Amino acid sequence: MRLARPFLHALISAVSLSFAVGCERSAAPSAGNERQETAAPGDEAATDAGADTPETPAMFTVTSPAFEQDARIAVRYTGDGDDISPELQWSSAPQGTVEFALIMDDPDAPTTEPWVHWVIYKIPAAAVSLLESVAKVDSPASPAGALQGENSFGNVGYGGPAPPQGHGVHHYHFKLYALGSELSVVAGLTKTQILQAMEGHVLGQAEIIGTYER
Repeated sequence: MRLARPFLHALISAVSLSFAVGCERSAAPSAGNERQETAAPGDEAATDAGADTPETPAMFTVTSPAFEQDARIAVRYTGDGDDISPELQWSSAPQGTVEFALIMDDPDAPTTEPWVHWVIYKIPAAAVSLLESVAKVDSPASPAGALQGENSFGNVGYGGPAPPQGHGVHHYHFKLYALGSELSVVAGLTKTQILQAMEGHVLGQAEIIGTYER
């Protein structure tokens, strides 16, 4: 019996250790449980589906017969020339477009915000272009129904490039917005005001950039 006691104690210790290890394994979460907590079945599909939301505007195309993308704008369309707006043409606007709005600005201007050269909005959905030399009035005859806002020169309508002498190449962004709702706005709005009015209504955006230097 004396020889059996150490053996019995060892057996009891082994059983206790095995039981404790078994309890720890039962209490620890499995790898499968961790994945389910971060992405339950169906969550990954839902996340992917929500990634392409209406808040991401579709891209379409705007061009100009007056200048190529990233090319110099002719003097005729600047403050050194006739200071008339260039013709713009667009295609492949998103389905459901009700009207368009256009903003032209210069982020290279030595000002805290881009210098605004042109704000025109309520362009009819049927329009596929802005003709050269849009009249500098609140409501031009062409395109019919369009309204114009105030530029950074303090005038209504288009104001061509007029960068400071020796300031380097400036880039003029013509940004055309396709809107899914008719805006209830008046003429004379600033860039900030029309952007606020367009919020939540933009279906798509197109852009062409021209340059000019003095």
